[in-house]
Formats: sequence, C-alpha cells, structure tokens
Amino acid sequence: MSTHEKKYLQLSGLEPLIITPETNFVNVGERTNVTGSRKFLRLIKEEQYEEALDIARNQVEGGAQIIDVNMDEGMLDGAYAMTKFLNLIAAEPDIARVPVMIDSSKWEIIEAGLKVIQGKGVVNSISLKEGEEKFIEYAKKIKRYGAAVIVMAFDENGQADTYERRIEICKRSYDVLVDKVGFPAQDIIFDPNIFPVATGMEEHKLNALDFFRATKWIRENLPYAHVSGGVSNVSFSFRGNDKVREAMHSAFLYHAIKNGMTMGIVNPEMLEIYDEIDSVLLEYVEDVLLNRREDATERLLDLAESFKGDFKANEKAIAEWRNGSIQERLTHSLVKGIDEFIEIDVEEARQAASKPIEVIEINLMAGMNVVGDLFGSGKMFLPQVVKSARVMKKAVAYLLPFIEAEKDGASQSAGKILMATVKGDVHDIGKNIVSVVLACNNYEIVDLGVMVAPEKIIAAAIEHNVDIIGLSGLITPSLDEMVYLAKELDKINVQIPIMIGGATTSRAHTAVKIAPQYKATVVHVNDASRAVTVAGNLLNSDTKEKYTQDLRAEYDALREGYLNRSRDKNFLTIEQARANKLQLDWSKYTPTKPNFIGTKTVDVAIADLVDYIDWTPFFNSWELYGKYPAILTDEVVGEQATSLFADAQKMLAQLIQENWLTAKGVLGIFPANTVNDDDIEISPATSNQQPTTKFLTLRQQSQKTAGAPNIALADFIAPKDSGLQDYMGCFCVTTGFGVEEKAKKFEKDLDDYNSILVKALGDRLAEAFAEYLHEKVRKEIWGYASDENLSNQELIAENYKGIRPAPGYPACPDHLEKPTIWKLLNVEQEIGVTLTESMAMWPASSVSGYYFANPESKYFGLGKIKQDQVEDYSKRRNTTMEQAQKWLAPNIAD
Repeated sequence: MSTHEKKYLQLSGLEPLIITPETNFVNVGERTNVTGSRKFLRLIKEEQYEEALDIARNQVEGGAQIIDVNMDEGMLDGAYAMTKFLNLIAAEPDIARVPVMIDSSKWEIIEAGLKVIQGKGVVNSISLKEGEEKFIEYAKKIKRYGAAVIVMAFDENGQADTYERRIEICKRSYDVLVDKVGFPAQDIIFDPNIFPVATGMEEHKLNALDFFRATKWIRENLPYAHVSGGVSNVSFSFRGNDKVREAMHSAFLYHAIKNGMTMGIVNPEMLEIYDEIDSVLLEYVEDVLLNRREDATERLLDLAESFKGDFKANEKAIAEWRNGSIQERLTHSLVKGIDEFIEIDVEEARQAASKPIEVIEINLMAGMNVVGDLFGSGKMFLPQVVKSARVMKKAVAYLLPFIEAEKDGASQSAGKILMATVKGDVHDIGKNIVSVVLACNNYEIVDLGVMVAPEKIIAAAIEHNVDIIGLSGLITPSLDEMVYLAKELDKINVQIPIMIGGATTSRAHTAVKIAPQYKATVVHVNDASRAVTVAGNLLNSDTKEKYTQDLRAEYDALREGYLNRSRDKNFLTIEQARANKLQLDWSKYTPTKPNFIGTKTVDVAIADLVDYIDWTPFFNSWELYGKYPAILTDEVVGEQATSLFADAQKMLAQLIQENWLTAKGVLGIFPANTVNDDDIEISPATSNQQPTTKFLTLRQQSQKTAGAPNIALADFIAPKDSGLQDYMGCFCVTTGFGVEEKAKKFEKDLDDYNSILVKALGDRLAEAFAEYLHEKVRKEIWGYASDENLSNQELIAENYKGIRPAPGYPACPDHLEKPTIWKLLNVEQEIGVTLTESMAMWPASSVSGYYFANPESKYFGLGKIKQDQVEDYSKRRNTTMEQAQKWLAPNIAD
C-alpha cells in the first residue's frame, strides 16, 4: 500500500470501509440510539436485545454504511448495555460487516465499547470542553484502541456557534491531536455543529451557512481530516411538517457535500431527491440555508403552513389584505398576530400623521380595540391576544425614537397598574398574562417581578403614582403576605385599589381575610379575561363609586355567610379524629423491600420527558379549558388550541435541540414507621445519617358519614408497634434551570408570547419529570410494581399503585415539611433547587413530594381543621401558635 493510500480514512467491521476522494457521502444509521429512537430505548431497557438487533439489521439493509450505537439514558447502565449490544452484533455477520460508531457523552461508556468492538470503529465524540489535558488523555486511549474519532467543535467556553469559533476550535483540536498526541490525521472527523435554522431568532440565521463555510475551511486547511454531522438538527423548527423537513435535509446535504462534508447521521426516509423538490419550496429553503434574504425565515414559515394546500391561493390571500387601507392592514396584523409587515405599515402611518404619537393613539389603539372586543365576546382567545401584544410592542418600539425626538408628551394611558408576585413566591405566568392583556387595553404596567417584599411594593406604588396594585400568589403563604400588605397600606392611609389573583387566592379568602384589613377597595380577579373589566370599573369616574359600594356590600355578605357556615360545621376533636383513623389490617400486609435504600441523583434528557407531559393543564394556563386531546377538536376553542399546541411543539423541539433547559432530580427511599398516630419516623439509610427524622402529617377533622375514617398520610405507613419494617420515599425534580434566562431574552425582544410559552413548558416538563421518576421508582428503583405497564393517559389518571402527595397540596398543606425533604435529600447541594422564606421552590419549574407504596394509599383533601389540632401541631413541630396559624391559615376553621 502506497504512502498516499495510508492517508485515507480506513474503517472496518467484518468488511473494510475505505473513504477516498471518490467515495460518495457515507451514511451513518441513526436508529440504534436510545436518545433518537424511543423504540430502541424501550427494547434496551426491557433487555429485548434480539429485537434491538433487528433495528441494527434494518439499518444496514437500508443502506447505512456505519451504525451509530448510543446508550446514554439516565436510568440505564450504559456501559453494560453498550458491551452487551456490541458483543451480540459481533455474532451477526450481516450487521457486523459494517463499522460501528460508539456514541456517548460519557467516557466510561465509550471505553466499554472500545474494549469489545470488532474491527476499526469511530468514537463519537471527544472535545476540548473539559480542557486540553482531558482531551489529550481521551485521544491517547482512542489511539491505543485503534479507533477513529469525531471531534466536536466545543471548548472550555462552550459550543462553537459562529464560523470563526468553528474554525478556531477545529484548528486547535487538530494541532493538539496531530502534534501532541500523534493521532493519524486521516482518522480525525470534525463535527462543526449543525444547528436549526428558521427559528425566528436573529443569531440563528447563519447556522447552515457557517457550517458550510467551516466545512470548506476544514477540508482546505486541515489535511486529511473529515467532516460529519447530524443532518436532522437543521430542520427542528419544522418538526411535524415532513414535506419541508425532507426538502431541507436534501438541500442542506447538497450544499454540505459540495463544501466537503464526508459523512453524516441521516434518516434516508426523511430525504427528498434534490432535483424533485418543488421549485418554490427549494428556493425558499435555500434562501434560509444560504441566508440570501432578510425575510427568508418569515417567508419559509408562511410557506410551510400552507404548502400542503394551494400555495398560489395563499399568496393571493396575502396580497388581498396587503391591498387594504393602512388602518385595515394594521388592524389585520394586530388581530392575526402577524409582525412581518408591522414596521413598514407603522412607518406609512407615521408619514401620514401630524405627530408620531397619533399612530399609537389612533391607529394602533383602534386595532387593539378590535382585539379587546373579540376577546371580550369570546371570539378570540388568550394565546391570540398575547400574540397581538407582541405585534403592538414591536410597533411601539419602532415609534418610540420618533416620539422621543419630538418630546411633546406621551400617549394618554387608560391607567397605571403595578403588578407583583408577593414575597416568597416565585410564580408569575398568570401575572404576566394579566399584564399583557391589560397592556393591550392601553394600561401602563409597572411590573416588579417575583418575590417582591411588601415595603418595595408600597414604595413603588407611591413613587409611580399607580392607580391600581395587582398582587399575585400561587402558594398558601402568599395569602398571608397579601393580608399583611393590605394592613400596611391601610396604616399609611394609602387608598389605591388592590386586585388579587393567583391559584391559591379566592373570592372567599379575599372577602374574609384581606378586604377587612383595608379601607380602600380590594377585589378578587378570577382570570385574565376579567382583569380589563375590573380595572375599567375601578378607574371609570362614572362607575367607580357604585362599583366599589356594590363590591363591598357583596364581600360583607359573603364574609358573614362564610363565617356563619364555618361556625355551624361539625368537627371532631383531634383525639376523636385519631380514634376514627383509617384501620388497615397490618397482619395481612408485607411491605415490599426496596431494591435501593438511600438517596440518589437522577439525570435525564429533556427529550425523554416529552411523552410524560400532561397537556391539559398547559391549555388551562392559557385559559383554554378542556381535556387534551379532545380540546384540539373542540367546537369553540379547538382551532386556537391546535395553533397553541403547534407553537408549543415547535418550541419544545427547539429547546430540546439547543439544550435550553436542564433536568435535575434527587430521590430517597428510607425505612419508615408511623409513631404517635400522625408522625412518620424515618430511620437512617446510612451510618452517617442522623438517627431519626420525622415527617409530620395532619388529620382530617370534619365529621364523617358513618363508617368513613378521618385520614392522615401516616395511616398508609405501618405502625412501629406492628413489628413490620415499612418504607417511604421523597423526591425533588426540576426543569427550571434555563427557563428564566430564555424568558428574559424573549421579553427583551418584546416577545411576551414566547416568554410565557417557555415558562409554561418548563412547568409541564417538571411535572412530567415527576411522573417519569415516579414510574422508575415503582418499577425499578423501589420495584414494588415491577410488572406495571401503563399508558401516559393511565399515568395522568393515577391508575398506579401508591401515591406521591406533595407538601402544600390538599393531603398535606403544610409547606414546612419541605425543609425536612431538603435535609434528607441534601437537595440544594445535589441539584441546586432552593426554598424561599415562604417555602416556594426556586427555580419555579420544580416539583417535590413523597412516595407511598401501600396499595391502600390514596389521595385526599385535608379540609378544615380545628384549633386543637393547630395547637397539637405547634407542639409537635416545636413552634409558636402564631407560626402554626400562619402556615395552616387556609385550613383553619373559624
């Protein structure tokens, strides 16, 4: 073999694969990858390796010249799975004839694969992410094992996302490998990062073009090195639209190969023949890939929506509304949430106006009035309104420099409203939605954010001379904060009306607890759709006096009736309630000993949580009510729900592909027994744990119908005197790291819609993580339901054995149990989730709770409790009565 031939990349399974300049593009099969194929993941988890081999066989028969094997999954023993699968492949000549790409982000899995791989394979991948020392260490080992290597364009400062960063990192990596490690240059394959295009974000416009340019530079400047990449990444913005994705993959490959791309991970089923791509679609796709037009993304997005239909008819429809008057065009853009033409139209309106401020006061507000009327009449829904607000903000942002230049005053707003989530509370989706809706109706919003101390709210209200104070809260301690704030405002004789909102708030609590503390008006607002009407009534000089008088009379009557009903309600003493506890026959119960006792952290890919999402609450957060998936075809809200769902799916794909969020979890399973009726004693799992810890539970105290018990969570754990060793678990999971940063970026770009959307998705993913982890606990980690086989709908319906109640929720409303979980699991140190002074979790997209395995355990509501249980509770917790009353206030009967 000549010296020149030795510079070719030579791989092998049972058969050689020599990549020469004449070799066509090398296709790497992608389906034997647990992160890319749910079917393959399921088969590996269930150890159905024979069926998993069939997937590999189909890849080879389908034309894959290399198969990519990836076993990276949080609950999988990746090294074991990689070893076993590669050993099985070695015994299958029809699979083993092609080389293997060992794909993992964990060195121990890569090395496990290198020890058993047959022939000469490829490691995917290493990078400078951990620094040069680690990079050299891994490269030397790969060289010793005789494999080729894929090098990611990634260094200590992060992933390369520009042309300059791509070539800088690849050049540095090449020099280190060739000069310091002595790695054969022909065995180096660079992956310069294929990122999505047409995302709507300015910084992503050059993603494809920079890849092409970097590929060309590598092939021209780094002798004998090759270039690879995951092609499907480029089209993630169009997930669900196969026609567009197929065209994008083919066009991308066409240009990448022309620039020197050697191989790549491609699904042949998602490729269109380049010459057979529709000419219009190809033009629009290549405009995006090559960044040939400023409006390339917008044009392709519009085309993508209509491509399956009559494109020419769609063009005609666009042309028709663009031929309307300037007012008609502005109104259409606002109602439809289209921002493509807004700056052009606003500029035309400005040229025709005597003052730029008139464009806001006359043209834009006319359009927003139409939005308001449609929303108020139920013909337009909340997600559409938020999109309208995005268009309005962009229009106003365009006009502001012109308004400032004239310095002749500003637009007259309908009123100034301060909005804040109270001290200790971190949730703000609902508050932000209300703010957007009010802003759409010409109210000026002063948003103080979350966890706002009362003194800051008061100072800001006075400083900004606001007309209304809006207070939001999701957790029960927030109710006490609102009462305190009303008292403080009253002390200094402030007369600003207060609007109360949030998940834990209610008309009854506002009337009974908050309104009596404040001489001025306090009103509870159910949802965003009512906020505008309430604000209007509070500030309209013609209706204000009668509205506030009627409201106070209504709340006075509600308070009196509520207190009377509370006094008439029948309750047991705490002793009587305990005597009527749930009586389980412990002689017939054998607790399942967990497969694992102690604490452990859990890493999981966000992509693995998608199938566990309960979408119904997602729609509810946008005030679209109905069960998923039926809501998508609902006669009233179906069209808007479908549109919102499409936007959510698009963002979900993008946040997964671009790693916006990180999922972190920690759980613990411990020996446990009930003591003193209502306490659960946790025994040490390890010698260095404190001797015992107690979870305190609360017991239902209302009078029950004959035979019905007064339940506490402690009833589901075997009593210590039963002689049984029982067990209990607890957990905390989060998908919140990254949410706030993305939300703020959207807000900075005047995009409240996507800011709210990413927060809503973060919350749904956190709940999905809790569902995912609970399933792992039941089936594997604890293993008390190892034969469970439930669908996602059955999981949502809680058709599983055991329960996972959470502090702050109906069965255990005591938030003060959270610090016990934090201490047991070392939550803050392990996964970074912290508790505020009001026991809210930060980041907000976090979930914590308990695990009960007893098949008799069930969810229930505590309901109201009497003062004798509050006194008992304060003694058990070793706290004052005042503190006990604060935390249990919503549940205390008066």
